[in-house]
Amino acid sequence: MRPDTPPSWTPSAQEPERHAAEPEQPAQVRRILRLFHPYRGRLAVVGLLVAASALVSVASPFLLREILDTAIPDGRTGLLTLLALGMIAAAVVNSVFGVLQTLISTTVGQRVMHDLRTAVYDRLQRMPLAFFTRTRTGEVQSRIANDIGGMQATVTSTATSLVSNLTSVVATVVAMLALDWRLTVVSLLLLPVFVWISRRVGTERKKITSQRQKQMAAMSAMVTESLSVSGILLGRSMGRSESLTQQFAQESERLVGLEVRSNMAGRWRMSTIGIVMAAMPALIYWAAGIALQAGGPAVSIGTLVAFVSLQQGLLRPTVSLLSTGVQVQTSLALFARIFEYLDLPIDITEPADPVRLEKVRGEVRFDGVDFDYDSASPGPSKGASKGALRGIDLTVPAGGSLAVVGPTGSGKTTLSYLVPRLYDVTGGRVLIDGVDVRDLDFDSLARAVGVVSQETYLFHSSVAENLRFAKPDATDEEIVAAAEAAQIHDHIASLPDGYDTLVGERGYRFSGGEKQRLAIARTILRDPPVLILDEATSALDTRTEQAVQEAIDSLSAGRTTITIAHRLSTVRDADQIVVLDGGRIAERGTHEELLAKDGRYAALVRRDVHLSPVVPAV
Repeated sequence: MRPDTPPSWTPSAQEPERHAAEPEQPAQVRRILRLFHPYRGRLAVVGLLVAASALVSVASPFLLREILDTAIPDGRTGLLTLLALGMIAAAVVNSVFGVLQTLISTTVGQRVMHDLRTAVYDRLQRMPLAFFTRTRTGEVQSRIANDIGGMQATVTSTATSLVSNLTSVVATVVAMLALDWRLTVVSLLLLPVFVWISRRVGTERKKITSQRQKQMAAMSAMVTESLSVSGILLGRSMGRSESLTQQFAQESERLVGLEVRSNMAGRWRMSTIGIVMAAMPALIYWAAGIALQAGGPAVSIGTLVAFVSLQQGLLRPTVSLLSTGVQVQTSLALFARIFEYLDLPIDITEPADPVRLEKVRGEVRFDGVDFDYDSASPGPSKGASKGALRGIDLTVPAGGSLAVVGPTGSGKTTLSYLVPRLYDVTGGRVLIDGVDVRDLDFDSLARAVGVVSQETYLFHSSVAENLRFAKPDATDEEIVAAAEAAQIHDHIASLPDGYDTLVGERGYRFSGGEKQRLAIARTILRDPPVLILDEATSALDTRTEQAVQEAIDSLSAGRTTITIAHRLSTVRDADQIVVLDGGRIAERGTHEELLAKDGRYAALVRRDVHLSPVVPAV
């Protein structure tokens, strides 16, 4: 990592800093309910289906009572047939309603998950570069994949299950009261105890779930880092493959323990509830028999059987309702992690009334620019704030060239990041054609400024798709022309699949110079008036550097160019050269003028002469 780039996040800080206290549970529940608001029409239909299903379900025991108390004892065959058909029809209607409920509720749940995934991805796309320098890629992936994926059961079925079971419980209790209020009281005596138990279990599982998701994020981060092409190369070249496997096994072992704890938390208590509920029919029969022997009112066989049938019908939705409550409390931990990302502050935003540059000349001006990472990056600061840039005043005329040189850590790359707003200045202004870049709309700024960096990134797709990332509607002829200008066309054409060749993970099928020329071709296709070259040839050998430099010269023609360089052979012909030291401008002038001063620049040239014979001796 270059010292003049933002410091990476410490290994212990694997999650974003909390910018506010965790919201209280009622507020969080209200926020979750708002996710379903766009689909309230479909949910209303589900509610109607649930209510109708509950009414149909409680009708069967009443039909059964009539069969036992009237139709069979009185020998009324016609009535018996109608009542039996009624019970069959109730079962058919219930099944149809259940299928429709599942279809609608699953569709709504999946749409909510889609909305969450998209919202998190969109939020991350708008986060400043500082966030990604502090956050492990695996952690970000885990939030989108594991956390949102873990909520699938909750958002797809829990809402419907909650309404369905609650409606069934209410309708069943009403029907039980209509049959015999005394037996109903006996049946519901232990219900408050069951509710208390389920809440305790839910709270316990919520805590475990939060720990489990953090562990899954840690595993995801390790997989992303160690099983990437770079990670495999590093692990094998350092002989660490076995130790990495052991480390992964340890992380996986921790997850095993958390998964077992999560599944077993409160399991005995919930099983006890099921046992008690299943034993309730025996209690009802016993209570009815004791009441009859004590001289109480007799309960007909039909009423008793119908009541027990209702009570048994109450068992499933009650246990399911208690389990749903546990699941909801568990899911609150997942929602909290997702909302934590959705609530991250976006520091670099588009103004309310942005300026749109239709035609960019390309003048770039730094007006009293100050920058320090502690002010630009949210989160706790370690020690005193250290300024990366101070009092930078520079003007690069349209079509002109500026070279920025200096020792490692002097602020060269940081200066280049301010033009495309990868960071915002903490003092002063950066202007393009006299307009503060903070006042420009994002599209204008992206069209105006192109960046070719030392760390070329290529997607795992074809050469043509990588180039079209800069201009999705580019024709094949435009792609070929850009590749020819970048002096990479002949190599691409020599490949078996030509422009359809898969570049591989991070472009590892291509050499460093080939990847750089692909990046240059991609920028040529974008055709930006302002070009940032951030040490684009510093990692290349001399022969490859010459080929890439020719491509850069083609790219730079007629554009405003800001070149960040270690090798001074690439900046001798710049219109203006600036030497940075400690975040300040130490020297400025042309190559000849700075050599004549015999200051820092001349010392850098002499060092380059010693290290590389490519630069002529002074």
